[in-house]
Amino acid sequence: MPNSRPDPSLGPKVSDEAIDTFRRDGVVCLRQVFGPQWLDLLRCGIAENLERPSPKQEIRRAAADNSGPRYIEDFWVWSDFPPFERFVRQSPAAGLAAQLLDARRINLVMDNWFLREAGSTARPPWHHDISYFDFEGSMCVLWLPLDPTSKEDSIAFVRGSHLWNRLFMRTLFADHSAAAEPGVINGQRYEAPPDIDAAPGDYDLVSFDCAPGDCVFFDMRCLHGALGASTPKSTVRRYTLRMTKEDGHIRYRGDWAKQERAIMEAAGHREGDALISDFFPTLWENAQAS
Repeated sequence: MPNSRPDPSLGPKVSDEAIDTFRRDGVVCLRQVFGPQWLDLLRCGIAENLERPSPKQEIRRAAADNSGPRYIEDFWVWSDFPPFERFVRQSPAAGLAAQLLDARRINLVMDNWFLREAGSTARPPWHHDISYFDFEGSMCVLWLPLDPTSKEDSIAFVRGSHLWNRLFMRTLFADHSAAAEPGVINGQRYEAPPDIDAAPGDYDLVSFDCAPGDCVFFDMRCLHGALGASTPKSTVRRYTLRMTKEDGHIRYRGDWAKQERAIMEAAGHREGDALISDFFPTLWENAQAS
């Protein structure tokens, strides 16, 4: 548990229209909610992380080809690099999430950054985050581009897919292969993700042009990925936060989550535990609901 009570301020106000969009579509773009100081902080954090991979794991490529321009990431780095921790604890992110999730409390689940160098042909597969990790509950993801991003270089979302009540097998970023065969695993049924690239017109897709300061929030169950094979002309960086309201807890999935599971277990967490601890810190709390 945190040593000091979180600031109950929500920060920037999210409009009722944006909240309705998030709950209906599973995704919403919020304009100009992060000032330049927050983006600069994250750029510094990524630069430091590139020089010094986190102790939890080495920075890993998100593409199988080790030659040419890189598509790389690192995660759970907020406690290892002061710029990330300051953003996590002090930025408007948690207050925005609280409004979208109608939460009494917001806890950090995981931070994650991605860097795609100019000319990289690697791209994220179609997937939803909920099946990748041992997490369950009402969760959202902040996707914050640190560089101007066009729709063509962004990710696309399948509107309403968070309400399908289906689980899709984890797909590896390196080669877009399935992490395991679809089927019933630990009491839950996992399907192969739909082949959206084969028939994009069959899906209600949305993507966003984002200027610095804009961000996207999406539900952990919302399908998303890269539409087409665009190649960035300059290096692009994104920072993401996965956050949960008060019902978040650990639910073991398949062996594909064992790397992340080992990190959580080393921090003292097991199946069924609530996502609240020093490892999953409280970022925002409604004092009146306590």
